[in-house]
Amino acid sequence: TYESDEYTYRLGVDVFEQHGGIDWWAVEFVGYDFAIMRGGYRGYKYPNLVLDERVIENVAGALKYGLDVGVYFFSQAISEEEAAEEADFMIDALENAGFGPEDLKMGIIFDPESISHDEARTDNISRVQFTLNAVAFCERVKERGYKPMIYSNMVWEAEKFDLGRLAEYPIWYADYCEKPQTPYAFEMWQYGHGMIAGIAAQADVNIQLIKKEPPAEEETAETEDNK
Repeated sequence: TYESDEYTYRLGVDVFEQHGGIDWWAVEFVGYDFAIMRGGYRGYKYPNLVLDERVIENVAGALKYGLDVGVYFFSQAISEEEAAEEADFMIDALENAGFGPEDLKMGIIFDPESISHDEARTDNISRVQFTLNAVAFCERVKERGYKPMIYSNMVWEAEKFDLGRLAEYPIWYADYCEKPQTPYAFEMWQYGHGMIAGIAAQADVNIQLIKKEPPAEEETAETEDNK
């Protein structure tokens, strides 16, 4: 939870095809307001683009029960051209299924994962290129009418991203500690995992911080003098 004079919050989940079929009615019933789906990924050895087998089903199901929806793409881009290609691939798949910007209120999210268990074509990508790829993805998302966002963590913020170049894009920050450790701004925090009604396996859980609207100024009653 989080409350202050400036911000309120709401909770969400993020899922991918290995979670299987999801009862989105149950997810919404127990108090989750938004859902982020993996939309697809690029191979880390071979640069093929793959659509998550359940993304279209998940987007439709979450929207049916009133959850706000976003989609992330697991990137293995090594150039700006590949990053833009990934954004187009994801958006084309959504639009071919009948979804548009009004359905993706949480945005299209760039997720530039590092591969720790195997050699990957992205192993030696520079900080400069890592940042340029994020910009290219986000700018293509904006060009096509969607909200861009970047998935990040402490290591990437310290070693991979030039955050000064990314200041205009909201950050989805991952950190499985009691409180987020980053000194930098973020919009959503992926804070851990949990068993959630309607989902058969553990899913990641998130909190979104939402800036409160300033209170409306009270109208001053008219007096006879100023009528």
